[in-house]
Order: sequence, then C-alpha cells, then structure tokens
Amino acid sequence: MAIILSLLISTIYGKRIIKFLQRQQVGETIRDLGLEGQVEKAGTPTMGGIIIILATLIPVVLLSKLDNIYVILLIITTLWMGTIGFIDDYIKKFKKDKEGLKGRFKVLGQVGLGIIVGATLFFHKDVTIKEELPQKQQQVLVMSNAPITKQFKPEEKSTKTTIPFVKENEFDYADVITWINPELEKYSWIVFILVSIFIITAVSNGANLTDGIDGLAAGTSAIIVLTLGIFAWVSGNIIFSDYLNIMYIPRVEEITIYIAAFVGALIGFLWYNTYPAQVFMGDTGSLTIGGIIAVIAIAVRKEWLIPVLCGIFLAENLSVVMQVSWFKYTKKKYGEGRRIFKMSPLHHHFQKSGYHESKIVTRFWIIGILLAIVSIVTLKIR
Repeated sequence: MAIILSLLISTIYGKRIIKFLQRQQVGETIRDLGLEGQVEKAGTPTMGGIIIILATLIPVVLLSKLDNIYVILLIITTLWMGTIGFIDDYIKKFKKDKEGLKGRFKVLGQVGLGIIVGATLFFHKDVTIKEELPQKQQQVLVMSNAPITKQFKPEEKSTKTTIPFVKENEFDYADVITWINPELEKYSWIVFILVSIFIITAVSNGANLTDGIDGLAAGTSAIIVLTLGIFAWVSGNIIFSDYLNIMYIPRVEEITIYIAAFVGALIGFLWYNTYPAQVFMGDTGSLTIGGIIAVIAIAVRKEWLIPVLCGIFLAENLSVVMQVSWFKYTKKKYGEGRRIFKMSPLHHHFQKSGYHESKIVTRFWIIGILLAIVSIVTLKIR
C-alpha cells in the first residue's frame, strides 16, 4: 500500500508540482562546461525533491506506526535535510546567489543531524538488540521443546554493528576505547555519535555529487534503499534473523513501510527525471536522499556495508577528492595543475569522453544492481 500510494502521489501530483515550479520560474541555471546537451537544460524546474519528500511522508503518516522510534528518526531526517536543501536551492534561485547556502552551514546541519541520530539510537530505550544464548543453553531449551524466542537473551542496549564478509561479523564500537581502559565503556556514546556524524555527512554529500545527470541519483538511490529494505525486514524478523545468523533488532522492521514509500517516491520521480528531464531534484532532494540512506544503514547496523552498497556515491566522492588533491599538488610542484579525470565528478568524465548521458546512467544503474546483489550476498558469504 505504501509503495502504491507513493507512486500515485509522485506521478499524479508530481506533474502539478512541476507546473507550479515553472510558474514560480524556479529554473536551473546552467554553467556552460562544454558538456553535450547541457545548455538545453537551462530553465528546467529544480527543487523537485519536494515531490520525493511529499510522496514519502504522506504514506508514512497514513500507514506506519508513528510511535516507532526508527520511523520518527526517519521523518526528522527527511524534514531536517529537506529544509537544508530547500534553503540552499532557495538562495540559488531567488537570491540569485550561485553558491547557495555556505558550505560550513551545510556541514553544520549534517553534523547536527548526526548528533540527533547518534544520541537517539544510543540512549533511547526502544533501540535494542537481542543476541542468541550460548550454544549449551540453547541445547537445553531445544530438549525442553521451548519456542524459538526463548533461544535469545532479553533485549539489551548495545553499540554492536555488523562487518561484512567476516565470520564473526559483529564489532562493538565500545572496543575502540575500552582496550585502553575497560572503565571507558561509559563514554562509548561519543564514538557512536562521531561515527553517525561521519556517515551522514559522507553519504549525503555523495548523493549530492551523484545528482549531476538525468535520472542518475534517483535510480541509484532506489536500488540502494530497496536493498536496505531487505536488510531491515530480515533484521526485524526473529525467524529470518535466526536462520541467517544475523543480529535481531526488535521494532526495526517497521521502517520497511517508510522504505517502501521512499522507493515508490523515487521511482515516481524518475517518471519526470529520466532523460530528457522535466524536473531536477536539486539539493532539496539529493541531500535528503543521502541523509535517509545513511540513517537507515545505521539503524539496521549495516553502516560498514555502505562502501559496497553505496559504491556509486563513493566513486563520485573519491573522483572529486582525487581530482582536486592532484590538481593542487601538481600546481604546487610543477607550476601548473594537472588532472586525473577529464572532469569530476566521475559521470562528467564519461560525458567528456563522448558517452551519451542515458548510456552513462543505465550503466551506473547496472553497477548499482551488482553492488546491491553483492551486499545481499554478505548475509551468508563470510
């Protein structure tokens, strides 16, 4: 129901929102960077992320349990990052400032969200895990015909997470400081919050950089979020988590409704965003998408899988870092800046190489699907 409703909202009402943006003359300003078809995109409505946000939140409010802490966090994330992105787009379009919201304010907003998410997931009473009992105790329970739920310890607070491809695949953030002194465990919340800040900042910026050609960010994100939905559902199901030998996280399964609505909103947005795009998501959409993906990954304890699952975002981020770093280094050493790529982020390199953007987007989607499959396989391949 959530995915159907979000699809209907984003496709039916998306057209009306696009027309409204056109009447408000919220058109994209395009700098001529010598890319094919770039100039023709000038004037295309931006701020289309509003479509994604509305098509996600309406089904969530109608269909999910609004007292679930994970759902509450995702709603806060959507509104928080959506507001930051909206302010950025507003300054660009209505204040005629090409730079938009200053970078330090964006980072400050991402850090603020990281603190909220990290602190909530660490301190809230409903954020718990259930671990299996030791093998000997399980054998006793099996002999006494005890139900499967009795094979788990009671719910407990934990800073444990999952590391992919490792047999004993649980890592406790408290270990980062307790090796110095076991008494430092009470400060493990600092480590957890710092990790949350880093992940939210990195993924939201990665999604922002990926939003450069028609359909790339929305399509790639839909693949990533759908995969995270699978992780959320099996992690929140005691039977499947037991069968797959993964961490059981009570109540986290509720976010599959949020994820379904979000996937529907992204696919509906693609109806208007595929080449040639009738609307761009702007920072309103890209920053929101990145923030949501990061928070879901942290909530289901799969944040260490992000470099694989969000490999497209990582490649886009790294291409910019490598390009800028190498240019500065060579300029300092040789007196002239040199480049690794013809242009960064990475998708622009392929555009400069003569590939049509539709082909680039489709191939990036294929790579995204392969990365998603590899991510799902980590449930059993260790």
